[in-house]
Amino acid sequence: QNMVKNMERWIQSQQYRKWDLRCLKLQPLSPVPSDIEISRAQSPKTVDVLAKEIGLLTDEIESYGQTKAKVRLSLLERLKNQPDGKYVLVAGITPTPLGEGKSTVTIGLVQALTAHLNINSFACLRQPSQGPTFGVKGGAAGGGYAQVIPMEEFNLHLTGDIHAITAANNLLAAAIDARILHENTQSDKALYNRLVPVVNGVRGFSAIQLARLRKLGINKTDPGTLTEEEISKFARLDIDPSTITWQRVVDTNDRFLRKITVGQANTEKGFVRQAQFDIAVASEIMAILALTISLQDMKERLGKMVVANDKKGKPVTAEDLGVTGALAVLMKDAIKPTLMQTLEGTPVFVHAGPFANIAHGNSSVLADKIALKLVGEKGFVVTEAGFGADIGMEKFFNIKCRASGLVPSVVVLVATVRALKMHGGGPNVTAGAPLKKEYTEENLQLVADGCCNLQKQIQITQLFGVPVVVALNVFKTDSPAEVDLVCKIAKQSGAFDAVPCNHWSAGGRGAVKLAQAVEKAASQKNSFKYLYSLELPIVEKIRIIAQKVYGAQDIELSPAAQSQVERYTQQGFGNLPICMAKTHLSLSHQPEKKGVPTGFILPISDVRASIGAGFIYPLVGTVS
Repeated sequence: QNMVKNMERWIQSQQYRKWDLRCLKLQPLSPVPSDIEISRAQSPKTVDVLAKEIGLLTDEIESYGQTKAKVRLSLLERLKNQPDGKYVLVAGITPTPLGEGKSTVTIGLVQALTAHLNINSFACLRQPSQGPTFGVKGGAAGGGYAQVIPMEEFNLHLTGDIHAITAANNLLAAAIDARILHENTQSDKALYNRLVPVVNGVRGFSAIQLARLRKLGINKTDPGTLTEEEISKFARLDIDPSTITWQRVVDTNDRFLRKITVGQANTEKGFVRQAQFDIAVASEIMAILALTISLQDMKERLGKMVVANDKKGKPVTAEDLGVTGALAVLMKDAIKPTLMQTLEGTPVFVHAGPFANIAHGNSSVLADKIALKLVGEKGFVVTEAGFGADIGMEKFFNIKCRASGLVPSVVVLVATVRALKMHGGGPNVTAGAPLKKEYTEENLQLVADGCCNLQKQIQITQLFGVPVVVALNVFKTDSPAEVDLVCKIAKQSGAFDAVPCNHWSAGGRGAVKLAQAVEKAASQKNSFKYLYSLELPIVEKIRIIAQKVYGAQDIELSPAAQSQVERYTQQGFGNLPICMAKTHLSLSHQPEKKGVPTGFILPISDVRASIGAGFIYPLVGTVS
């Protein structure tokens, strides 16, 4: 009987648990203090208390200090029969260089849903890169009375995921150069003896080496039976140094590392080549972390990463270099999402942080999947896609939703009067410089003229068949007439609803109307569809995005881009989705062209591939 009782108790403990969330009280001040003052004035709950409130078991979290914890993926297995909640994407219009507050709206919306309407909700955000944090843009924890706390924990190292990516990325970069050096300076036999050494008098292939032999068509398992030709084939990758696409990374804006020369020491025997550092979050490993669905899937994706071509033009992968296991073990903790909280004590997942202009710009599939199970059937998971809807949202639908199989219920499109005035022909907005008077005084004409960009972004959302709610992020310099005008035009342009939001100054209370509009829109019929079929040729997929989303007349590929497309198609990578690397400051490739540019030809200067992440990425114009 005891045994049966224990089992019943255990089964009960494994079931989905209703939330018992104690929200934190907010007393907004006027004028609104600085973000860091607001963050430090609130006392967060300890993370184990928050975890218990939202139904996590004690063995499903790994605490990092008092206010953040990793959540284990075992939870997905435990709650696999639990129906998912509703899935909301926050996107935006084409922004000014100052950003228009998508993260702030995301957080304001979940604070409103959970702390004010008593609906379970989870925000899923990207981890900010140290580049923008120490640059002009600053952190990404939201702002005012809608932010993730503690702010400095969120914006700095968090739980070390970006450091893990940097370590894995640079291990692979080191392995490439070391392999070329050894192949240049050793005979086939010496190389083979190093790759397959005698250990305790026994010589054997490792699992990864057996896989490489099979790939080469060599069906042998005894190292002593390979012919000289087979030994040479196995031991030499024959990497062509001019085709290496794998760069080293660092998560700092260090402009002097953009072009470097490696191999200057005497020990490198004159093997000198030009290389570069990228920002850490641009690493393909970051994109893989954001798109993977399990540890096994991540390991397979890491193995598929193409780092160069050999001298015959065949792709060389991380698997060929034999480092897949090492990369996966460096990433074993980074794959778990980090749990934090908003100013009002509602839960947040922070996980992965690919940029949206040069990568796919969305937080992780795993964080979304875990959150959708935790909120329950009537709950909401709110995630954001970087920059304007033409970039982050398009990639969310065509890349992230294909990887996850999830279907969004609603898109929230964030606009500001400031950005609309810029699109209407207002003067340049420069980060760090004071705003010109056009932006701080009422000017209905500029606002009306700039709404063309909002209308275009609403149309882009409608291409995917998902209802759209416009959230106007209100600034203290916006006049009531300007706010009313934007909401009126948005509704006339096909938005399900358009709502002014004051969460920055009032917290969740200032976004209650938005939360109600999102709840209503989520119950609408949804006819979600992808923009293009993966079977189409690469160039055709690029053309569809350029014409239907950006409004281009056509595309023009440089000779280099054209030859890369042919190479990828021939290598069997033609059926991957497209991830455009384009400026975020305009719908076109020219950042100075505001509003809705038309009649332009979109220049594709180069085309590259992230095979592990699973997309082809064309470089548009001069994007670096």
